[in-house]
Amino acid sequence: MTQNDDILLRPAMLFAFFKAFPLILLALTFLLLAWYLSPYFVLFSLAVCGLAWYRLLYLRSFKYLVSVEYILITKGIFFKRIDQVEMFRVKDYIITQPFMLQICKLMHLTLKSTDEENKVIRFEGIAESGILDTIRDRVLSARKNNNIYELN
Repeated sequence: MTQNDDILLRPAMLFAFFKAFPLILLALTFLLLAWYLSPYFVLFSLAVCGLAWYRLLYLRSFKYLVSVEYILITKGIFFKRIDQVEMFRVKDYIITQPFMLQICKLMHLTLKSTDEENKVIRFEGIAESGILDTIRDRVLSARKNNNIYELN
């Protein structure tokens, strides 16, 4: 399905765990309440554990395929959504690294594009790499191949 020059990125497991961590803490709180107050709080704990598990799996289902000509973004577990953005439409690149992501050597990459449907493309929780330089080179070559010139 993918060629040698395609790059497949996914959010890191540690990033997905950090995003689901507040729900895990809430489930543990309900377990403590079940221990001290009423055993019915176990049901709430199980429900919140199910939500945390779903959130973790949902975040891990994100796939970002960076090809020479396009970027393909796949999201979803039960209902899949696949977005495709042509490389020559990418205008700007932003890397953000909050403190916790710096410790884990992860980053968020935001691409701004001229596409009407996908004005902002976010690659969340991906590993630090030289992907920005690769995308920039591919954008420039796609613009050159399609004879697209930017006017300011």
